[in-house]
Amino acid sequence: MIDLCSHESSPLLSVDAASARIKAAIRPVSGSEKVVLKNALGRVLSEPVYSPINIPHEKNSAMDGYALSSKDIKPGQSFTLDLAGTSWAGSPFSGQLQPGQCIRVFTGAVLPAQTDSVVMQEQVQVDGQIILFQANTPAHQHIREAGEDIKQGSLLYSPSKKLTAIDIGLLASAGIYEVAVKRPVKIAFFSTGDELTALGQPLQSGKIYDSNRYILSGLLTDAAHNVTDMGVIPDNKQLLENSFIEAAKNHDVIMTTGGASVGDADYIREILARCGEVNFWKIASKPGKPLAFGKIGSCYFFGLPGNPVSVIVTFQQMVAPALKQLSDAPAAKPLRVTATCTTALKKAPGRQEFQRGILTQDDNGEFFAASSGKQGSNILGAMSQANCYIILPIESSGVQAGGKVNVELIAGADF
Repeated sequence: MIDLCSHESSPLLSVDAASARIKAAIRPVSGSEKVVLKNALGRVLSEPVYSPINIPHEKNSAMDGYALSSKDIKPGQSFTLDLAGTSWAGSPFSGQLQPGQCIRVFTGAVLPAQTDSVVMQEQVQVDGQIILFQANTPAHQHIREAGEDIKQGSLLYSPSKKLTAIDIGLLASAGIYEVAVKRPVKIAFFSTGDELTALGQPLQSGKIYDSNRYILSGLLTDAAHNVTDMGVIPDNKQLLENSFIEAAKNHDVIMTTGGASVGDADYIREILARCGEVNFWKIASKPGKPLAFGKIGSCYFFGLPGNPVSVIVTFQQMVAPALKQLSDAPAAKPLRVTATCTTALKKAPGRQEFQRGILTQDDNGEFFAASSGKQGSNILGAMSQANCYIILPIESSGVQAGGKVNVELIAGADF
């Protein structure tokens, strides 16, 4: 469908079609390295990991109480057992338990082989070394069997698993000191434009502060990335081309903001066509129509728009999944829910829109979405207030208050 708000003579590439092209073009990076576990958070495994031990390593108690053999339980009546000793967490009972005996145990303490039941300390009476158990004392309770969580030799994680804090904990519980991970994706990013002013410098007429590099720096923060901030390049065609060619020599990805539109000083498409290849350079997205994707040699190139909200939307919708694929991490579709829109939303057919919104949930579990404010691609204030994108399809001509909309939570936003 042609965007009614633009002067395009042919249909723009849809967001889904552009995503499919990127996915078909991306090949994961090769190469791996060993890292110690404390440095493995957020890294992507390159080899499978198997447990060298049972988890739990030994049979132990799940409660503070008294461990005994179920053979000593007298069904339907109370009974007493002699206290033979104590098993502490980290200091097991070292004796041999005999019939008619029990031991004091604490949570996590190793249980003697002769025991198969633990009775909570609140359910017994203690008289010196004699322990009185109630009638109908249950057997086979509060026992953690060796290997009940993980069996020795079983697969913990497959390659391409991106390690979370919980994953690190499980690996540590198995005594694993280091893991093999994919090498980081090497990313260079630039801002382009004569109008950009560095922070700390006075702002002259016609100039703006360079917010996009700070946005990208934050969005690119990931343990699976090795990121280089290449600064600002002015609108000089030869300087841009030389910078891209040089960066492509030792990076997997080049990313720019600005210069991908159709103005006289927007050189990105021309340079990309001359020193590399253009896959596409416009998509049916609002914000984010002037998105360029291609390659310079073996280096992938993303030319993001210049407006800051467009940078955020195109990065999260198009670039972030590509970087995940490049790092060999598994793809994951963002969570989308249906919500009742409480504000009327304007839209013209022709482009899929990602309007910034605020998602809430009432006490009955129903979702509601409202616009977070003005929707201009230069307005970071409304973007900073938003926690979701209200996604309006290409053919949509707007939404009335009370209508249903599809909503996607913004990564990292509070809900």
